[in-house]
Amino acid sequence: MEDEGLATRGGLLASKLKEVLLTASSREEGMRRAVEAIRDSNPLYHWAGIYLLEGDELVLAHEVGKPTPHRRISLDKGICGAAAREGRTIIVDDVNADPRYLACSLETRSEIVVPMVSHGRTLGEIDIDSDRPAAFDSSDGAALEEASLVISEFIEQSAWSVPGLGAAVARRRSPGREA
Repeated sequence: MEDEGLATRGGLLASKLKEVLLTASSREEGMRRAVEAIRDSNPLYHWAGIYLLEGDELVLAHEVGKPTPHRRISLDKGICGAAAREGRTIIVDDVNADPRYLACSLETRSEIVVPMVSHGRTLGEIDIDSDRPAAFDSSDGAALEEASLVISEFIEQSAWSVPGLGAAVARRRSPGREA
């Protein structure tokens, strides 16, 4: 029964994302709507953002919550950089105990970062912070991984219409490739 709950939760978020992205008039509006839908999907998601990979940096496309000072993150820095480099979801129960953590807010206690991958290449990632320790589990990972597929498809489809994004998508890195 637990697997059914995980599938339902991920399916609900993915369906909501498909709905909001289908009606977005631009990539920017799509990123805004996607981040809002993700944050609204769980009361423990206190900050949510989407970073897009541009060269060797993750660039914040949109955020909801207290503004982060980390608008650009090098692939060799932080939990975000590690998730993009390794091409895997990373859950950190206690950010204060993880030396990779790039502090954004004094209230943040836990983080989950989910790469957005299309055709074996990393496009960016979903980053969620919570003010509660150990706020994330495998159900969050599963739901956000499903969400990342929907957002990745939107990014791929919108790349041709956004100046510079098509070239950035073409240069993106494969998971696991070192910077």
